[in-house]
Amino acid sequence: MPSKMKSIKKPADAARASRSLSRKHPAPASGRGRDAGPAGAGGEAPALRRKAKPKADYTSPERLQKIFSALDELFPQAQCALRHENAFQLLVATILSAQCTDERVNKVTPGLFQKYPTAQDFAALSQPVLEEEIRSTGFFRNKAKNIIGMAKKVVADFGGQVPHTMEEMLTLPGVARKTANVVLGTAYGIPTGVVVDTHVFRIARRLKLSKQKTPEKVEQDLLKLVPQERWISFGHQMIWFGRKVCQARKPVCADCPLESVCDSRDKTV
Repeated sequence: MPSKMKSIKKPADAARASRSLSRKHPAPASGRGRDAGPAGAGGEAPALRRKAKPKADYTSPERLQKIFSALDELFPQAQCALRHENAFQLLVATILSAQCTDERVNKVTPGLFQKYPTAQDFAALSQPVLEEEIRSTGFFRNKAKNIIGMAKKVVADFGGQVPHTMEEMLTLPGVARKTANVVLGTAYGIPTGVVVDTHVFRIARRLKLSKQKTPEKVEQDLLKLVPQERWISFGHQMIWFGRKVCQARKPVCADCPLESVCDSRDKTV
């Protein structure tokens, strides 16, 4: 009986078998396999992931309450700095205060209101005459035009009395939301919004109560954060806070009760 002979693979057959085996069981890439060793033992150390810092909640109820309490303590009786005896005088003074300090306006208005005490008096003025009266407040031509136009509309449409609603106020020449909020809140005690002047705009962004870039949009953010019963007082307090503490160029951070909750880039401490 003939003996069984072992089959001998030819070189070509062996090469094909080797390639087939390598396709079925590929070798793990260096440092990428599950069994890759630690650094220094032939493997690469896994990348360390840094934990992201939790984002600060700048509008949390706790932080807002600290802001309200500090403003109440600093300026419990904050009022509008513009001198006036009635709503119409306040409206004229507020129009004059655009791009001008309240101090300068208060130097002009006593004599102005003595000469022209009513809306009818202003409505009868010629523009050149009023321009000379208010020249020191700046932008006097445009202001004179707006004040005379406002006075004529108040006389013609509202019987000489400043209207009591935001919608009606915004129909008057030279009157936007800031001016309307000042008059409605200060003269009539009607909380129609928050006054956003240059001080309030700056501070709201420094305290990160808003990231918006226009006074109108900053006001909309503040209306969501400030209780309505605070809208009038909050505006006055923020204005005084901006004048006395959180000044534009050199904020007095060392004496500020809100320093601990403020991380503005403008801080001086």
